[in-house]
Amino acid sequence: MTTAFEPVVLAGTPLANRIVLAPMTRSRAVEGGVPPQLTAEYYAQRASAGLIVTEGVQPSVEGQGYPFTPGLHTAEQVAGWRTVTDAVHAAGGRIFAQLMHTGRIGHPAQRPGAAGSVAPSAVRAAGQSFTPDGLQDHATPRELTVPEIRRVIADFAAAARNAVDAGFDGVEVHGANGYLVHQFLAPGSNRRTDEWGGSVENRIRFAVEVVRAVAAAIGAERTALRVSPGNGYNDIEEPEPLPAYLALVKELAPLGLGYLHVLESSAETREVTLALRKEFPGLLVLNPATAEPTDHEALALVEEGVADLIAFGRLFLANPDLPARLRTAGPYNTPDPATFYGGDGRGYTDYPAL
Repeated sequence: MTTAFEPVVLAGTPLANRIVLAPMTRSRAVEGGVPPQLTAEYYAQRASAGLIVTEGVQPSVEGQGYPFTPGLHTAEQVAGWRTVTDAVHAAGGRIFAQLMHTGRIGHPAQRPGAAGSVAPSAVRAAGQSFTPDGLQDHATPRELTVPEIRRVIADFAAAARNAVDAGFDGVEVHGANGYLVHQFLAPGSNRRTDEWGGSVENRIRFAVEVVRAVAAAIGAERTALRVSPGNGYNDIEEPEPLPAYLALVKELAPLGLGYLHVLESSAETREVTLALRKEFPGLLVLNPATAEPTDHEALALVEEGVADLIAFGRLFLANPDLPARLRTAGPYNTPDPATFYGGDGRGYTDYPAL
């Protein structure tokens, strides 16, 4: 029986265990979307994870949806991330960059040069965005033209190459939680009638092309995809997710990706997880739907064969030495939501280890 504390090989590199630091927005980047030294300290503290997946990193100015989030599209950003990857590797860890284009989520006031929001269709998401001028309603996005879609795909590939230049071990494409890739997958936000929308085959096309472009740029074994079937976050409407995600996984299976990362939005989506697990030939990382926060009880999912690795979010945020604490079923520090986003080291790098 395999346990979560056994090693596993990813992209030709042994991981010390099957415990993953899930991607979590922390909004600590400085001017120009550059991760500061504090970010290097934060991730290095958590290097006992088998794998670290960073917060969402925008592949372009257009892709930014939140304040103080980092990018991977300038030389300064690449240099900033190099300090992070060097620190993680020096501590014995492995780290993937998550590339996240937020699409219709966000507001032009958030972006340098007031770049407008874009999406598969001109459908505004319900909800509001944090901007320098306070909370504002999400902007109505402009529908991407076909040449613009090709340019966005190229932006993902360029950011992936930058990630490798910055020392990352690989890249995870964010196709979950209502951001741009997910917006193409979901019928509620994708109302196109061309080859990029409508049928399942057309709605999965953008996700497939982004992943293929990233894999061609850095190697399929260093490329991964995160999905959240049926997740209504960010005003996503996806009432029958299974056909689209099965088609997506079947299309990507021959590439030989590093892993597929599934985020469960509710216990009811476990059926979808199991179906994708059966279809996907590579490693499956699972961020399971559990009581908050996910704790040591989720490790049994590796033993049961539901997943190969388990991703932990808030509990890892508050417990930099989480793998050691999971071995003994705690004790655990309690996360402080008031310090999740923005600020200094408080609630970021000052949680104590055992």
